[in-house]
Amino acid sequence: MSPKSLRSIFGFGSEYNQVYSVESFSEFDVHLDNELKSFQHQVFSQFKTLSESQDDEFLSLHWLSNLLDAFIACHQEFKTILTKHKVDFTKPPLDESLKEFLNKSIKSLDICNAICYGIEKMKYWHKYLEIVSSSLNSKHKILISQGQFRRSRKALIDLYNIMYDDNKDSRWFSSSKLKSLKSKELNRDKWLSKSLSWSVPSSWSTSKQLQSMAKAHEITNTCGLANVVFTMSFVNFFVLWVLMAAIPSQNKCLYTNISIPRHFLWSTPFSLIYVRIMDEFKKRDSMNNVGLLKENYQMEKSIRFVANLVDYGQEFSLTEEQRAKVELGVNEVELINDAYENWLRPLKCQVRLVFREIMSIRFEGLEILTKS
Repeated sequence: MSPKSLRSIFGFGSEYNQVYSVESFSEFDVHLDNELKSFQHQVFSQFKTLSESQDDEFLSLHWLSNLLDAFIACHQEFKTILTKHKVDFTKPPLDESLKEFLNKSIKSLDICNAICYGIEKMKYWHKYLEIVSSSLNSKHKILISQGQFRRSRKALIDLYNIMYDDNKDSRWFSSSKLKSLKSKELNRDKWLSKSLSWSVPSSWSTSKQLQSMAKAHEITNTCGLANVVFTMSFVNFFVLWVLMAAIPSQNKCLYTNISIPRHFLWSTPFSLIYVRIMDEFKKRDSMNNVGLLKENYQMEKSIRFVANLVDYGQEFSLTEEQRAKVELGVNEVELINDAYENWLRPLKCQVRLVFREIMSIRFEGLEILTKS
């Protein structure tokens, strides 16, 4: 469903004709009024671009990178407003709005750690994809040996074991094939899982964190600066929800209830993104935990395809048709390899930058409140 057609579902017309809540604040001077409008339009323009991306770009690693850039741009403008009007934020009811925002920022930091953990898992998947690609790549080889097929098959089984260990319904290898895994491989994977973990209580849940943040999104004050705090809080929550939906996660955060306020300028692009994500969720296998990331979906299809092809290795030698299919599968895997190679590390750096931005604004806000 196209972004344009989705607008009719929500009853939105032209985005530029939307009336939003910062247009008539007589208690603020013209300069402040322009600041507030500028912030709201910044949020609108950043997410409008994201909502209008093509289907082959939506929820890709590149798209997530742009999402984080949008978040950081909005966050920095919010920080400028907070610093410039710190006196106003020491007075009721703005001080309470700021306290609530800062309390939710703690949950945001934990979710950033969870996202980094998910990216690390993908980097580990990447290593196995490289083994499959290098084993079956025949560009510089006259023949593909049976040993190369066995090596690829072993890498695919190991990759399955890591990706779907918590999901018994997603198997495409039989149980007898899984039993062929060596115990030292399983022990290595358990060691990796421990090494990637971060210190949180066993009861900690991403979906619970997001749900608690979502429940707090109610507008109790329609004053201009209060709207700025609400907007930034919602942007923060929504971006983290999108990231957790895309990146591998142990929780089903997509079941988090999201209510997007309709009277803000930025309501339309947020609603479009939300509907497109839920549409993707309905298309995919909701039982797995690999996330809605475009590259992960393509990887799933590619390795299933290659897993079926490596059975040809049991019937040497390959026909020309079988060889062509193997090369096609390997080419698909190499495309995913390139995407992981080019985007995973920079994406993790961006998430760390988001973490630091949230920490910075938390310190700034606490300093303002302690001086009130």
